[in-house]
Amino acid sequence: MTLTDENVPRERPTEIRAVPVRHYGRWVAAALILYIAIWAVYSVANNERFGWDTINAWFWDGAILDGIVTTLELTVIAMLMGVVGGVLLAVMRLSPNPLISGVAWLYVWVFRGTPVLVQIILWFYVKALIPTFSLGIPFGPTFVHFNANDLITAFVAGCLGLGLNEAAYMSEIVRAGILSVDPGQSEAATALGMSRAKIMRRVVLPQAMRVIIPPTGNETISMLKTSSLVSVIALSDLLYSVQIVYNRTYQTIPMLLVASIWYLVMTSILTVGQFYLERYFGRGTAQRQTMLERFVANLRVRSGRRP
Repeated sequence: MTLTDENVPRERPTEIRAVPVRHYGRWVAAALILYIAIWAVYSVANNERFGWDTINAWFWDGAILDGIVTTLELTVIAMLMGVVGGVLLAVMRLSPNPLISGVAWLYVWVFRGTPVLVQIILWFYVKALIPTFSLGIPFGPTFVHFNANDLITAFVAGCLGLGLNEAAYMSEIVRAGILSVDPGQSEAATALGMSRAKIMRRVVLPQAMRVIIPPTGNETISMLKTSSLVSVIALSDLLYSVQIVYNRTYQTIPMLLVASIWYLVMTSILTVGQFYLERYFGRGTAQRQTMLERFVANLRVRSGRRP
């Protein structure tokens, strides 16, 4: 009687236990960074020259809070102008009509080529160039007249300077998002009889949002900080409110720290909102994880469980 492979008893294979690779360099680097961070916090907290008592006294002051409200209003209005104008300019840039695309290119060239601070100041002093604004028939009778001093206030000048400049940058972001969509999508929609405007609204833009959202979030955070430039036209935003206080009390460093802390708080909130907005529009692709989610996943891997 001969033994065949079928009659030979087979041993049960042992379970393979995967051992993660040890990265000792990471632990050393983490310990060094933690030590430097603790030393920096301790040094700053115990340095009386930072004026922590002054910071605590002025942090919730009414004038500072009013400046924060003005900063947020400027950011929201300027970004709305920038997004709407950017979409319009991007569509114009992609138009087959050379006149329309040329006008859009000229707008982007002018507003991207000049500093936003110069644009804010020019809008504030536009009343010296055009004392009155009129509405009516071109080269004909006018029906309504506006005084530029009443119409172009410091707040309006700030919104125009920030919003129109942002539209030039947003147009390039939107245009890049539109160009990232496969042209076959538009061709298929055209074959179904959809108009160009409907294709853009229902087919192209929804798919382009995945590319448009991340840089738009960055532009919003940048706009929140760039709005501080309106302080040069004496608009009471957060920075100008702080400047009024330290010009009177001579507590320059503590008051600038008050502004910096508030800017950090607001940008942190916007960063969290940007993260979840990107994750919402990025459904179906590799999902971004928060620090807590990454920490939990690493713990599960080290404990031998599936992430």
